[in-house]
Amino acid sequence: MSDFIDMIGAAEVAAIVGLLGGVLLGLSARLGRFCTLGAIEDALYAESSVRLRMWGIAIGVAMIGNFGLLAMGAFDMDQAVYFQVGWMPLASIAGGLIFGYGMAMAGNCGFGALARLGGGDLRNFVIVLVMGLAAYVTISGPLAFLRVWIFPERALDPGETPPGIAQWIEAATGLPASVVGIGLGVVIIAAMFSAAEMRADRSKALWAAVAGLAVVIGWGGTAWVAANGFDPIPVESHTFSAPLGDTILWLMTASGTSVNFGVGSVVGVLTGAFIGSLIKGHFRWEACEDPRELKRQIGGASLMGIGAVVAFGCSIGQGLSAMSLLYAGAPLTLAAIVAGAALGLRHLISGFAPAE
Repeated sequence: MSDFIDMIGAAEVAAIVGLLGGVLLGLSARLGRFCTLGAIEDALYAESSVRLRMWGIAIGVAMIGNFGLLAMGAFDMDQAVYFQVGWMPLASIAGGLIFGYGMAMAGNCGFGALARLGGGDLRNFVIVLVMGLAAYVTISGPLAFLRVWIFPERALDPGETPPGIAQWIEAATGLPASVVGIGLGVVIIAAMFSAAEMRADRSKALWAAVAGLAVVIGWGGTAWVAANGFDPIPVESHTFSAPLGDTILWLMTASGTSVNFGVGSVVGVLTGAFIGSLIKGHFRWEACEDPRELKRQIGGASLMGIGAVVAFGCSIGQGLSAMSLLYAGAPLTLAAIVAGAALGLRHLISGFAPAE
């Protein structure tokens, strides 16, 4: 296996892994309507919890898969990017709120924008470009100094338990982290199917499981490449903030730079969404005709790029990839994203008018 990785290149193999999972996510978005903002809107304004429960199923499936790999010795979870630095609760809250509000203003998260762009909606091309640029402005551009000053990263102390809920339980009780993760994943899936409307919609449940599988492919695939290749690569799964900027940079400098998992993931979502839109017969070119809408999308995308970097992940990165590892910051970040989105949706719908 190491010969295969060396022949192609570790980064290139990681990009292929990202591509495969990205295609599954793109198909889930177009064929299963797997969407962050849509799930929140349905729960708040359409009195339907189906798409919110889809998220729970995806998390549960990914959790069972990831901790199953851990139990088999195929995934050293401590090498995951989320467990390389100490958890910053204030960053989780602030970044999540900023991202969620921006998501409502833009009308999509980064993943949703890619899925819609793959279906021909050119309005989301602006969101993708602006969000990717804003992410890099916050990672290594002018806002990086302010970010590091307000939210300084802390390296883990030698022997310190990584910031994972399952790892904390294992350290405190001796119960293996794999047992904790798999057991909790089963409980979450059972809870999601407790509603009759979810049990009745088998198609939605299937595509939610496919989204969860995509995350497992990401973690397991990059862990395999990292363990068998000579070139170091990060052990990661899908997120759509910095990878948007990575993709833009790669498109401009491909002759001198290499692809990575994130670039493959972005291209995969676009590909899967395109295929899904053709299957559904929904592909059509669309453009923005309202300057106010464009202004709102640019502002929202900027906030999402900033918020995702501060929170160490977007709605997919924290809400699905990190949550599936039981990263300590994921539940708080996801709650902050939902709160920020609810605030933004209220702003759009009622302009913060007082309730009568």
